[in-house]
Amino acid sequence: MSRIGKNPISISQGVDVNIKDNVVTVKGKLGELTQTISDGISIKIEDGVITLDRASESKNHKAQHGLMRALISNMIEGVSKGWTKELELVGVGYRASNQGQKLDLALGFSHNIVLELAPEVKVETVSEKGKNPIIKLTSFDKQLVGQIAAKIRSFRAPEPYKGKGVKFVGELLRRKAGKSA
Repeated sequence: MSRIGKNPISISQGVDVNIKDNVVTVKGKLGELTQTISDGISIKIEDGVITLDRASESKNHKAQHGLMRALISNMIEGVSKGWTKELELVGVGYRASNQGQKLDLALGFSHNIVLELAPEVKVETVSEKGKNPIIKLTSFDKQLVGQIAAKIRSFRAPEPYKGKGVKFVGELLRRKAGKSA
């Protein structure tokens, strides 16, 4: 039983949802997203509420039922409110700066890493004296923001002893004890 798939999705004010040939298109004030729906999943829109049904009780249909519901819900929330991910650079000399859509990272390598971001993603860097630099990524596409944030984190993942590296704000790291004397 898919508890997530059975939940109805309420359509926010100012969001337009269209379904044509198993493709859901969601338009809002921040942008437009499309998603192809799997076979075996049917969608109904009735007075501002979207419901999804599956064709059978097979394991694949159950999995797709919850997945499609979550994807459509994230699309609706994205075009109305947007999604934000924040990354924190922990380490001496780690810096981040941006010029337009180019993100310049100094992560302790011999060279800076310059990353060209997609035009749908807005990037902002915050550097205050005495605090770790923070990178804020904002977009209407949750998958794109998460993918870019994961890519930035992969350049220097946090290490378990001192916690140096790029981590998500609020992320708890498993720390290891150092050498015992």
